Amino acid sequence: MQNISVEIPVFNAKERSLRSNLVSAATGGRIKSEGGKKRNVRAIDDLTIELDNGTRVGLIGHNGAGKSTILRVIAGIYEPTAGTIAVEGSVATMFDIGFGMDDDATGWENINLRGRILGHSPREIRSRLNDIAEASELGEYLDMPIRTYSTGMTTRLAFAISTSIDPDILLIDEGIGAGDAGFLARAKIRMQQFVGGANLLVVASHSDDLLREWCKTGIWMEHGRMRMQGDIDEVLRAYHKAVG
Repeated sequence: MQNISVEIPVFNAKERSLRSNLVSAATGGRIKSEGGKKRNVRAIDDLTIELDNGTRVGLIGHNGAGKSTILRVIAGIYEPTAGTIAVEGSVATMFDIGFGMDDDATGWENINLRGRILGHSPREIRSRLNDIAEASELGEYLDMPIRTYSTGMTTRLAFAISTSIDPDILLIDEGIGAGDAGFLARAKIRMQQFVGGANLLVVASHSDDLLREWCKTGIWMEHGRMRMQGDIDEVLRAYHKAVG
């Protein structure tokens, strides 16, 4: 990412109250005014980052600091308004693991549907069916529409599908719920294997423990700008010292 900026337009923006302006000083990107009216939020401001193969990087910062925007730029969801980006390799995202699920379709049908959304070919999906079914622990429920599932069951299926891929670049945004405590323990092992298989990992999280477990490098974002990059422990210490 070379001198990347991302501006998000805010349509029909009204004048902000004093309280709102005070809050914006502590959270969010930089607000750009046009003609006296605030119309754009600069979520990323002139950011340059190079991430090499083998990198395990954690994005650190307050809500609205730009962490999620960075992930979405790398994924190709957001297009930079300035600067250039080059991404080499297949990209997998874990932002909304339930995206693309059809309530009226069966579990098996959703495996195919979600698999295609993730970029798998029909052949690749067929080769992963048994693994996904076993990981979801849903058994005969896979023959039923997912509208008959509990929230936890649907999450477990979505999690099993999302972690069945072998990406070059893995992008993770915040924590992932996967159902009951017993499943969470087994899901953690699967998640560790999934994360370990990626050539490059970028994680945005508020969990220090998770960042220390998965990442070697930290990038501290503040108001859309990078304030510090370095060893994950050093960056976390500096961040917490600054924010109190």
